[in-house]
Amino acid sequence: MPYPLATLACSVGLFIWRSTYTWLSQQPYLRERVYVLGTGERAQRLVQGLRSRSELGVEVVGWSGNLEGALTLEAIASHLTQTAREGRVHRVIVAMPDRRGTIPVQELLLLRLRGVKIEEAASWLEKMSGKIEVEQLYPSWLIFADGFRFRAGWMLLRRSFSLLASAVLLILVLPLIPFIMLAIKLDSPGPILYRQKRVGRAGVTFHCYKFRTMRQDAEADTGATWANDDDPRITSAGRFLRITRLDEIPQLWCVLKGDMAFVGPRPERPEFVEWLTREIPYYGVRHVVRPGITGWAQVRYKYGNTLEDAREKLQFDLFYIKNASVGLDLLVMFETIKIVLLGRGAQ
Repeated sequence: MPYPLATLACSVGLFIWRSTYTWLSQQPYLRERVYVLGTGERAQRLVQGLRSRSELGVEVVGWSGNLEGALTLEAIASHLTQTAREGRVHRVIVAMPDRRGTIPVQELLLLRLRGVKIEEAASWLEKMSGKIEVEQLYPSWLIFADGFRFRAGWMLLRRSFSLLASAVLLILVLPLIPFIMLAIKLDSPGPILYRQKRVGRAGVTFHCYKFRTMRQDAEADTGATWANDDDPRITSAGRFLRITRLDEIPQLWCVLKGDMAFVGPRPERPEFVEWLTREIPYYGVRHVVRPGITGWAQVRYKYGNTLEDAREKLQFDLFYIKNASVGLDLLVMFETIKIVLLGRGAQ
């Protein structure tokens, strides 16, 4: 079959399949009946998300947040049992803010033995948001959850993909490098390259290279600081390089050396890592893989320079580490290209 016809056939087939799947997932007799066990803001977000995402193929038939009066353990247990008996519940999703003394363990065990699936809310919130929330995350979920593939074969495949992508991109941008170097030199005094310590895989520090986009004395008075929007330290040429991401080109050398991957969590400075590790739960988990030039957090979240921004980006980084695959890497690269073409630069 000629290539254009094959492409058209695949596109039509994919459209038919997606349309059929969407239609089937919305049929009442094929939808899973779900009970949400939880009363707080997290449970409410879960219920709203499940009810607004028909493609997930579930129907919320009850949740303990609808209970009236005192929310005692006995009342929650009674409501769960009654709903499960009357509503033919297929799955219970636990979204309690604190598990100790608030979960009807015996009722859940009986339902589990009758074939009802019992799951933690983190997995469902992950599916709907593309991130793993850290505030109500238990270590046991990280230990037993699917994903987190670190087998030698997978790591070799990921490394090969990074090398190939970096080599191809380096060849493509090679003609631009002399012009970038000239623009930096004419715009402000100082070196063309900027070298900075960053924290990589297993907490090992390395030197990350970028084209210089700030004044040579940018941190002479302040020390290590995050850049701000419209930062006066950024040079005219540097602003253009940041918007187009051309300042990241020297990091391709870091990928070829093995300090970085093409896709992964952005490497942070040691001064910030020490602080963020104290303030944000599970921050150190992001160091189990090589950091990347671009990543899931970079394409899903804006540039940020606050503790809350760092917490939000970590949640996207955890999602990437848990679900890392060549397909996800390709999606990140595609989204990065879109961001660059649309002029959404990073600092």
